[in-house]
Amino acid sequence: MKLVNNVTRDDERAFYGSKDTHFDCVTIMGPADGESAFKECHDILITNSRLFLRYPCWHDTNAQLINCILNEFSRAGFWYDDNISFENVTCTGVKALRESKNIVINNSKFISPEFAWRCHNISFTNSEVESEYAFFESSDIRIENMKFKGKYSFQYVKNLVIRNSYLDTKDAFWHSEHVEIYDSIIKGEYLAWYANDIAFINCKIIGTQPICYAKNVKFIDCTFEQADFAFEYSEVNGNILGTMISIKNPLSGTIEIDKIPTMIIDEFDRSNGKFNIKEKKIW
Repeated sequence: MKLVNNVTRDDERAFYGSKDTHFDCVTIMGPADGESAFKECHDILITNSRLFLRYPCWHDTNAQLINCILNEFSRAGFWYDDNISFENVTCTGVKALRESKNIVINNSKFISPEFAWRCHNISFTNSEVESEYAFFESSDIRIENMKFKGKYSFQYVKNLVIRNSYLDTKDAFWHSEHVEIYDSIIKGEYLAWYANDIAFINCKIIGTQPICYAKNVKFIDCTFEQADFAFEYSEVNGNILGTMISIKNPLSGTIEIDKIPTMIIDEFDRSNGKFNIKEKKIW
């Protein structure tokens, strides 16, 4: 690969269309305030660099970033990319990742409202995200050991697997489809409303009014805290460790639980006897 190192550029489209190039110790910053430094590049490696201007990597194919920093001036950093990877990258620019595919993120941190919208085929490991609205309408996502803090996460996602993660979120997984979550903590209100085909395996779920208007929901060895008015008009099956505060108007399914919580069944009940709850037998 061609090597470009120890340079600072601030001109418009500084390295536009570069191919087979290694950029090392490059700084994108300066008074010219140029945009789109690495636009339309192919087969590039960016290491030990600072990207401090707008839209640095758009329409790139086969791009790797290692030990790089993008600050608040690097807004909308990675759009319309194909096959892009991040290793030890810190990014604090808004709208950091959008409408890209074949993405690998490892040992990195993103602080970015509207993170990873409409992206596809994402591998995400040992990394952190802080975002008000993350992973909107994205698909084919595999997450391992993620720390997430934010609000409206994973809405309208499809084909998602999460393992060993901590999610401090709200209104998460709304309208999501084909989701599996293993060995994780999910903290937040109004979890997984309108979801379809979502499974929680050995998870701790914290927050009010979880799993309402949802279909094909499964629990295996899960615990709940602060969970009241749960499962309203939802199809739920599985086993729950401990108990909950209350369940309201569940639609159908069978739940086995250590201790049956308060059941709220009012005149709007639609279950027609299709929901069953029972305490576990102690042998």
